[in-house]
Amino acid sequence: MHRVLVVCGAGASSTFLAHRLRAAARGRGIDITVAASSTEGLAQRLGEVDVLLVGSHLAAQFDELTRLADAAGARSALLPDTVFGARGEEAALDLVLGSDAERTTSA
Repeated sequence: MHRVLVVCGAGASSTFLAHRLRAAARGRGIDITVAASSTEGLAQRLGEVDVLLVGSHLAAQFDELTRLADAAGARSALLPDTVFGARGEEAALDLVLGSDAERTTSA
């Protein structure tokens, strides 16, 4: 089971992407839970996830968010600008799967 949290500034675009990411995972037969969040209260939610996907508009905060994710035992990935467009959910899902592969090989 992949546990994913998508974070953006206010939580609106992450909610939209989370919905599309769930559908893409179902289409590939991948067991996943996806939640969306704003950056507010993020540290408390990270203990519940394996992968943190960070909206590209938060690139300036990515290092800080990655430190929080690492401390909670989660991997993080910065989403490309194109992820909120057509078929962006497939790119996001590839990041989730790649993040898990990195964890497996580096452990």
